[in-house]
Amino acid sequence: MKKFCISFTLFLIITLSAAACVVAPRGLSHAEYLRIHIRADSNERAAQEVKYRVKDAVVEFLTPLLSECDDKSKAENVLNGNLAGIRSVADKVLNEQGFTYKSTVRLCEEEFPTRNYGDYTLEEGFYDALIIELGSGEGDNWWCVVYPPLCFTGSGKNCVYKSKILEIIRNFYG
Repeated sequence: MKKFCISFTLFLIITLSAAACVVAPRGLSHAEYLRIHIRADSNERAAQEVKYRVKDAVVEFLTPLLSECDDKSKAENVLNGNLAGIRSVADKVLNEQGFTYKSTVRLCEEEFPTRNYGDYTLEEGFYDALIIELGSGEGDNWWCVVYPPLCFTGSGKNCVYKSKILEIIRNFYG
């Protein structure tokens, strides 16, 4: 019975810890978020497809740079210091896919509609955002959140997950 109680308590702790890690922070004001908005040149199929290729390349470029940011200010500094690099990444994808137009990249305040990210909702309003316009920027767009990181959490390719609680359980049952 003692092992059951200990196991149940540890299971409860693990479950609550995991839930706390995957739920986006609550109670933050609009001023505490940093969003990203990528606008396609048009709604033509090729322009929409390249938008997602640009998104993938930009996320891959920025994820390691933003991984150590523990507040919005640091994330903004990283983005400001890498605007040319972001533009270069976007333009490279456009060029590789045969597009003649370029991208424009800026950090500014912009109005966003209400948006759901899984179980989490960001209300409509003005947010600081990284804006990437491809060509005219008049097509459908993609947006997400840079800080706190809802889109920039890494791919897990080179991650090693460790759990001290799991180690304790394994040692307990030896």
